[in-house]
Amino acid sequence: MEQEPRSVRLRIDLGYDGSGFSGWAAQPGRRTVEETLAVALGRALRLPAPPGLTVAGRTDAGVHARGQVVHADVPAPAWTTLTGTPPTGPPARPAPLAAPASSAPLTRLAAALPPDVRVHAVGPAPDGFDARFSALWRRYSYRVCDDPARADPLRRHETLWTPRRLDLAAMNEAAASLTGEHDFAAFCRRREGATTVRTLRVLDWQRVTADHGPTAGHGRTAEDGPGLAVATVVADAFCHNMVRALVGALLAVGEGRRPPGWPAEVLAAAVRDPAVRVVPPHGLCLEEVGYPEPAELATRAAQTRNRRTATASRPASGC
Repeated sequence: MEQEPRSVRLRIDLGYDGSGFSGWAAQPGRRTVEETLAVALGRALRLPAPPGLTVAGRTDAGVHARGQVVHADVPAPAWTTLTGTPPTGPPARPAPLAAPASSAPLTRLAAALPPDVRVHAVGPAPDGFDARFSALWRRYSYRVCDDPARADPLRRHETLWTPRRLDLAAMNEAAASLTGEHDFAAFCRRREGATTVRTLRVLDWQRVTADHGPTAGHGRTAEDGPGLAVATVVADAFCHNMVRALVGALLAVGEGRRPPGWPAEVLAAAVRDPAVRVVPPHGLCLEEVGYPEPAELATRAAQTRNRRTATASRPASGC
């Protein structure tokens, strides 16, 4: 008879409203997403102490998430007791936002969590899965309303309001010069021993005229449409304040205060420019984290660890 493993690695997909949190990372005397989730998971599994969590992207105070991913190693008997199913033979790839075989974990977590955090899926992860190091990319969005008549007070906690009409064509022209692998020191808050080299895959702005879906891609877009401008930002990882600084530089272009070539000049200088505004956190949301196929998870994690060890450790996010 096959013996049940002593521990099981859980993949947890969640979303949260960052308005009431001092960011993801646990801090003494502060309300954080990490501590809130760990305490709830400990209660749901009836553990003697909250488990340790590893997150795909560490979000700053006030930043939201729809597609955050976490892993936690917990005692296998606790998971079995909760679900009634031994944690053997996990699905090849836990689908984000898909309910697990048993609804008990989600029900128990919903009861233990406050209303501004929700777990969408939880279950045994494939072999080799690491929420942080197995990730291929992270996708963020940043929402800006540039039409005062269309500012939605119900979405004020997730949208930056600006009175100046934005020129998205100029912003996208500027953004195109920033994609690729670069040293983003000019757009990051430096940390001792950490590299600021990143691969920026996508930096793009679109106007959304029917904003009913969870991301800009679910709405109808039109370059000259009214109301809402949404940035999509995808990279292998982000350094501290990187997305918000990039958005700030592009808003300066969109408002006509800087030419489209200015952000590339800032990037080439490789030093922080006081003219680059780090925009407020509430417009920023972690939308999705991408992972390779299950058979490639362990290899990807090893490659990422080796690369970061060679260039000094760096956080996965902090935007």
